[in-house]
Amino acid sequence: MQFATIANMAAQTANKPVIDWMGFIVVAVVTLVGAGFVVLMYSLGVRLTAISSDNTASPNTAAKWGSWVCFLFCGLAVAAGIILIVPVFYKTVMSWFGVTV
Repeated sequence: MQFATIANMAAQTANKPVIDWMGFIVVAVVTLVGAGFVVLMYSLGVRLTAISSDNTASPNTAAKWGSWVCFLFCGLAVAAGIILIVPVFYKTVMSWFGVTV
């Protein structure tokens, strides 16, 4: 680029905010909540797996099913994050619902 083009671009954006702070805060909060959810579901699933595998007289099937549900939620959250990040996956999933991107 030539210096004049860069100077013109700088002059056009001089009065505009460079960072959308509200968008930044939204992304930060959603990231923290999403990461906390994945960690919570995984750790709860591991804990319920440990409870269900204890050597007791009666098997604890509720804990075993609970652990599988926690792992399922964890996997769904990770899959949703990947779909939102990768453009090809995002466009494919949106086309399933009739939304053109």
